[in-house]
Amino acid sequence: MGNEASTAGDVYSYGILLLEMLTGKRPTDGMFTDSLTLHKFAKMAPPESVENIFNPTLIPQGQIGEACKSINGVRNQSSLNSPKIHECLISLLQVGIACSEERATDRPDINEVLIDLHKIKNILLGNGAHEGRRSKNSSVINE
Repeated sequence: MGNEASTAGDVYSYGILLLEMLTGKRPTDGMFTDSLTLHKFAKMAPPESVENIFNPTLIPQGQIGEACKSINGVRNQSSLNSPKIHECLISLLQVGIACSEERATDRPDINEVLIDLHKIKNILLGNGAHEGRRSKNSSVINE
């Protein structure tokens, strides 16, 4: 939002990109009028029905097992209703929301984002690596 390039600006861009990928919506989508933004749209999603805001083509229902199996060659027979996938999608959404906070001082450092992403990957793959730091603005993984 300023006129100088910064790592905080890069984190913001990453957050918006992540939200775009998860929701299938662009920040310029016609639904975002007045004060509604992609960031606010994602932030307002209730955790119990968060699937409703995700891009339906993100992981086709019939191919979820194959999509999970292909991640690092690790076999994971899950379904979209799996608590593990639900937790990971919510966590990714929280990372995107934290990274796209309006004020740069409210955004996590990129190193914190990487730690969170590694935790999400480990949960999805069943590596059990739940410990670690949390981003200052997100409750990424329930510890």
